[in-house]
Amino acid sequence: MTIATAKEIGPLTVALFVLYPLFDVGAAIYDLRSTRLAGSPALLYVNIAVSLITAVGVGVASASGIPAVLRVWGAWAIVAGLVQLIVGVTRRKMGGQWPMIISGGISVLAGGSFIAGASAADPSLTNAAGYAIPGAIFFLIAAVRLGRAAKGN
Repeated sequence: MTIATAKEIGPLTVALFVLYPLFDVGAAIYDLRSTRLAGSPALLYVNIAVSLITAVGVGVASASGIPAVLRVWGAWAIVAGLVQLIVGVTRRKMGGQWPMIISGGISVLAGGSFIAGASAADPSLTNAAGYAIPGAIFFLIAAVRLGRAAKGN
């Protein structure tokens, strides 16, 4: 049985779902360091705070089962996605923001899907696991591209 289709949440699953928001924190910190001159970093700080709270929230929610984890994960995906979308759109002129814009948009839609899936008769982590990998890649690509663009200015 794989993590994504498990009926219960084991320690490895909890660890992976806690690590993903922490990866998001790391990517946002990298973005902050790479783009010191790229305008107000306030939204990136919001993203860091929300992701740190989510890491704790997923750990706590895991004691209540898959639906609770999906609700926390979904709420985080929506908020973090909106932040990424706004940051990416406001930085369009710098170039290299399409991965962050795409990632933000996907996160908002996926977050709604996770919350809706929590109410299903047989909730599963399949969609959340499938979301995590490309989302992390898009966010990291955006941070690296932005860092290169900022150094070129």
